[in-house]
Amino acid sequence: MNFLTSLFKPEHERILAKIRPIVTLVNNFEESIQKLTDEELKSKTTEFKDRLSRGEDFDKLMPEAIAVVREAAKRTLNMRHFDVQVIGGIVLFKGMIAEMRTGEGKTLVATIPVYLAALQGQGAHVVTVNDYLAKRDGEQMGQVYNALGLSVGIINSNQVSYMYDPSAKQLDNEADTAGYYKVYEEFLKPCTRKEAYACDITYGTNHEYGFDYLRDNTVIRIEDKVQRVHAFALVDEADSILIDEARVPLILSGQADDAAELYKVASRIASILSPEDDFKLDEKLKAIQVTKQGIAKIEKELGLDNLYTAENMKYVHHVETAIKARHLYKNDIDYVVRNGEVMIVDPFTGRLQEGRRWSDGLHQSIEAKEGVEIQSESRTLASITYQNYFKLYKKLAGMTGTAMTSKEEFARVYNLDVVPIPTHRPIARVDLSDLIFIDIKAKYNAIVEHIKEIHKTGQPILIGTVAIEKNELLSQYLTRAGVRHTVLNAKNHEAEGLVIAEAGKRGSVTIATNMAGRGVDIKLGGPQATQEEADEIRALGGLFVLGTERHEARRIDNQLRGRTGRQGDPGKTQFYVSLDDDLMRIFGGDKVKELAKSLGVADSTEPVSLGFLSSRLEDAQDRVEGFHFDSRKHILEYDDVASYHRTLIYKRRDGILSRDEAILNEIVEETKSRYPDAGEAIDAKRSELDETQYKDIIGRVALFALDRLWSEHLDLLEQSKQSAGLRSYGQREPVVEYKKESIRLFKELENAWYGQIAEILGNLDTKAIKEQQPTVTTARIS
Repeated sequence: MNFLTSLFKPEHERILAKIRPIVTLVNNFEESIQKLTDEELKSKTTEFKDRLSRGEDFDKLMPEAIAVVREAAKRTLNMRHFDVQVIGGIVLFKGMIAEMRTGEGKTLVATIPVYLAALQGQGAHVVTVNDYLAKRDGEQMGQVYNALGLSVGIINSNQVSYMYDPSAKQLDNEADTAGYYKVYEEFLKPCTRKEAYACDITYGTNHEYGFDYLRDNTVIRIEDKVQRVHAFALVDEADSILIDEARVPLILSGQADDAAELYKVASRIASILSPEDDFKLDEKLKAIQVTKQGIAKIEKELGLDNLYTAENMKYVHHVETAIKARHLYKNDIDYVVRNGEVMIVDPFTGRLQEGRRWSDGLHQSIEAKEGVEIQSESRTLASITYQNYFKLYKKLAGMTGTAMTSKEEFARVYNLDVVPIPTHRPIARVDLSDLIFIDIKAKYNAIVEHIKEIHKTGQPILIGTVAIEKNELLSQYLTRAGVRHTVLNAKNHEAEGLVIAEAGKRGSVTIATNMAGRGVDIKLGGPQATQEEADEIRALGGLFVLGTERHEARRIDNQLRGRTGRQGDPGKTQFYVSLDDDLMRIFGGDKVKELAKSLGVADSTEPVSLGFLSSRLEDAQDRVEGFHFDSRKHILEYDDVASYHRTLIYKRRDGILSRDEAILNEIVEETKSRYPDAGEAIDAKRSELDETQYKDIIGRVALFALDRLWSEHLDLLEQSKQSAGLRSYGQREPVVEYKKESIRLFKELENAWYGQIAEILGNLDTKAIKEQQPTVTTARIS
C-alpha cells in the first residue's frame, strides 16, 4: 500500500521528497558556519570556486554553500532562511518554477539559487517586473552577496546602471516616496551597462534584458556589446513575465518614412464607418472585418476605384487599424493620454508601460484618434519573443505566488516543472463565495454597503478593480457614501509601494487596479506597526480583500486574494460579479440575463443564487485563458521560424565583429563562388592591402550589407506572416505556408548579401584605405 501511494504521488511531491534530505544536510552545517569570522565566511566563496575548478561534484558542495548564504543573510539582514525557504531555493537552482504564497519571502529565497549559480563563474541574472524592484532588491540583497565577496550590478531603463558598493553611502530621500518601508542608506554607484553585466550577479527587468540582447546584435564593434553568456536566469513573477507578457514580442525599431497625414485620413474615415453595417467586430480576438458596404465607403472617401490592388493595399491596412484603434482600444482601459502622449496600460499589472508602443501602426492610429501628435512610424531592426529570449539561458527558473494554473504551459513552452512550496505557517485565510448580481449598478451599491459595514469595525480593506475606469467609478461611489479612501492606479503608480504598504492600517480603505502590492507586502497595522497594533488588526479579522470583478485570468484573481493571509495571518476575500462585467458580457451575459428574467430575478438588487452562474463564470475564464494560450502559441510558432534565421545571422555577426579569420574567409570564398566575375577584383584588393586592413574592410562591408538586408528581411517576414494568414481561407495551413515562404526569403537574403559584398568590394578604392581613410562607413544603429 505504501509503495502504491508513493508510486502515484504527484510529481512535485516526489521532487520535494528528494530535496528534504538536502535541507537536513544544510542544517547540519549551521553550527560550524556560525563560528566563522566575517572574513572566513567571505573566503568560503573562493574555497567553493576552487573546489569546483578541481572537479568536485556540485551536489556535494551545495548544502554547505547554502548554509553559508543563510549565515550571511543573518549577519547582514537579520533574516534567517526558514527550512521551507531553503526548499524553495533548491527547487529554483535545479531549474524549476517555485510557487510560493505571498509573504513567504521570495526575495530572500532567491539568494540561494543566485549565489549557487554565481559560483559557476558565468554570471546570474535576476529578472524583476519593474525598475524599482530591480534597484531595491539588488541593493538589499547586495548586502548578502557583498558579505560573500560577490559583485552585484543593476540595470534600469534609459540605460541607467549601478553597482553595489558599500563605500558609496548616501541617504536616499526618494526611497520613502518610492514605497519602501523606510528611508534607507543607498549603497549604489553609477556604472556602465557593460560593467553591470560583468558582475557576478545582475538585477534588471525582462524588458531591459531582452532589449539589451537585441541592441547587442546591432552594434558595429564587438566591444560595444554589453551582455555576456546567458548562463542562469531567475524570473520573479514568473507567470506575469513568462506567460502574460509573452503575447507581445520585443521589437527594436528605427525611424521609417513619415506617414502622419495618412493616419489622420484613415482615422477620419474610421469615424464615419458604422459597426455591423460597414464592419464586424470580434472583441474576443480584437479583430475586425470590413463589409462590402464599408469597402465602398472607403473607396469613395479615398477617391479610389479599387481598394484591393497591390498599390492600394497600404490604405486597407491603415483604415482597418484605425477602426481597431477607435472601437477595440479604450482610453483609461487599454491606454491613457498623459501630456499629449498615448501611454499603454499593462492589462496584467495596471501599470503604464513607459517607452513602449504598439506595433504595426496601431499606436499611430490611436494618436490620430486622440488628436495628439503622431510620432514617426518605425522600422524593425531586430525582434524576439520572450519565450525565445529566455530559452537562450542554459538554466532558467522562476518564482511566483500563482503558477500551478499554468503548469502545462510552463512545461510545454519552457520545459519547466512547477513545484508548490509548503508555507512556513498554516494558511488561515478564508475565501468566501462570489456574490453575483444582475447588473453593475446593483453590484456597486452592494459593494459600497459592504465596505461601509466593514469600515465601521476598523478592519482594513483592499479593493481590487480590473481597469482605471472602474477604479475611478468606485471611488466616486465611496466619496458619495462618505467613505475616506486611497486610490491607486496607473495614473499615480509612482506611489504604489507606499500606498500598498499602508493598506494594512486600521480603518484604511484602498482601491487599486490589479497591480496591487507587487513587490511590497501588506503588513497588518502598517509598515511601522507595533506588535500590539498588528494584533489588533488580527483580532478584527486581518485584511479584507474585495474583488469588484473577475479577471479574465484566474491567476490574477488569485494574486489579489494572496494580498491577505500572509505568514499565517487571518484574512478574508470575496469577489463581486455582475452579468454586465466584460468577462460575462462577451461570453453570453445577455443570454444569461434573459434566463434570469424568465426565472423572475431580472430586477433583483440582491445577489442571485443560480447554480449555473458560477459554472458559467469559470467557463468564461477557461475560454479566455484558452484564447490567450492560443495567441502565445501562435506567436511562438512564427517566431520559432524567425529564430532559426536569427541564430544564423547573429552567429555570423559575432564572427564578423570579432574578425574571425575562418568566417571572413568563408564569406569571401562564397562571394567568389556565387559571383565569379568579382573574384579577380577581390583578389586584387587583397594584394593591395595588408592583412589587418583587408580583414577590417571585409568585416565592415559584410556587416554594412548584412544589417540592411536583415532589417528588410524582418519586414518581409512580417508581410509573409500576414499573407500566410489569408491563405487559411484556401484551406492551407498558415504556419506551413509561412515556413515555405521564409525559406525562400532567407535564400534571397543570402544571395543579395553576397551580391552586395561583391559589388562593394569590386568597386572599392584601396588608396583611401591604405591612407587610413576608409571609404565605406556605417552608422551605429540604436
